[in-house]
Amino acid sequence: MKHKSLGLLILAAILLASTTSGAESPAKTVEKGIVILVAFPGLQRNVDRAHVVTRFTRDLDAYVTQMSYNRVSLSVDVTKQWYRMPSPVGQYKISSRNLEVDKSRIRTLIDDALNAADRDIDFSKYDFAVIYMAADLADYGMIGLCGYPGMLGWGNESPLSTRSGEQVKGVAIYCYQAHLGTLFHDIAHILGGVKDGKRLVPCLYDHDLQAKPGPLRETGVAATINMGFWDPMSCHYRERQMAPPGISSWTKLRLGWMDESKVKSVNRGETAEVLLGPLEDGLSGTLAIKIPISDTTYYLIENRQPLSFDKTLPGSGVLIMYCDDKIAECRHGQSPVKLMDANPSVPHLEGAAFDIGKKQAFQDERNGITIGLKERVGRSYRILISR
Repeated sequence: MKHKSLGLLILAAILLASTTSGAESPAKTVEKGIVILVAFPGLQRNVDRAHVVTRFTRDLDAYVTQMSYNRVSLSVDVTKQWYRMPSPVGQYKISSRNLEVDKSRIRTLIDDALNAADRDIDFSKYDFAVIYMAADLADYGMIGLCGYPGMLGWGNESPLSTRSGEQVKGVAIYCYQAHLGTLFHDIAHILGGVKDGKRLVPCLYDHDLQAKPGPLRETGVAATINMGFWDPMSCHYRERQMAPPGISSWTKLRLGWMDESKVKSVNRGETAEVLLGPLEDGLSGTLAIKIPISDTTYYLIENRQPLSFDKTLPGSGVLIMYCDDKIAECRHGQSPVKLMDANPSVPHLEGAAFDIGKKQAFQDERNGITIGLKERVGRSYRILISR
């Protein structure tokens, strides 16, 4: 396994994050997780437990702490032993396409793993559980997924529980090859939770496009029609050898990781000039601009600069997103959040950012909204919004 180069890149991002986090206060919430190490009969994969510990207790915790402006941190335990499943991995193997997954196989894997560790773990102590497999993509079929709330649904009609009766709040499942962006993506589903029967933090790639035939990476990239490489809930990562990009303001708000005082609202009939700081810099006075249209639709504006994890973005500048809270999941071309593309000639939304000297104005004639970039002030932008 070639973890060394990626580990060094992530460590560099973590060190940079420590200087740009803009901490408002010490972490207020600690999310506790348990990683269950799982092996399969007849399958030998050399996976170092120490590497697993580092991935969750250092890398993922640093990412969550940075993304939440020190509001949230992770406390993750990793089982001392590898629990051997009762069946070969082939009995649990699933499709790589979300819409084709045999959910009964996911449920069987979850039940077998939880019950194997039940005698050693008090699941009531944890906010989420992870099944970390000594199996690769070819062995299992999918490199990472959220079992619940996710593939098994997100209602409250059938909560997960162990044989002893302990309830489990959420379960993510990974092959040992899972990228840091994949680890975050599926655990974010759990941390976001469910409200009114909807996941607050859904996948931001199109599930129908992800289900099309073709090489996994190619179909995965083709499905990122909503947020491109600007949020790991859309792309997981941009390059496998690089740390994941930071999350968007939309995802931060859905997770409750951004102070509402950092969001400037511009309502109907108003004109406002706003100095918008970089999203990664929590010390900025304004981190996002919200332009309400209806009770459920609005624009979000954010400033993405090559700071910390955002050094891996495809570009920099001002992102404008159209949001519709009525839409729960990304199906049939619809999404709860979509980027307005400043340069559609660049594929995969890599040219979506607006910037001074390039495309620096956006207009929604139907709703009477004009957004103009007036000037750049350091890493910030002075933006004029007219309604």
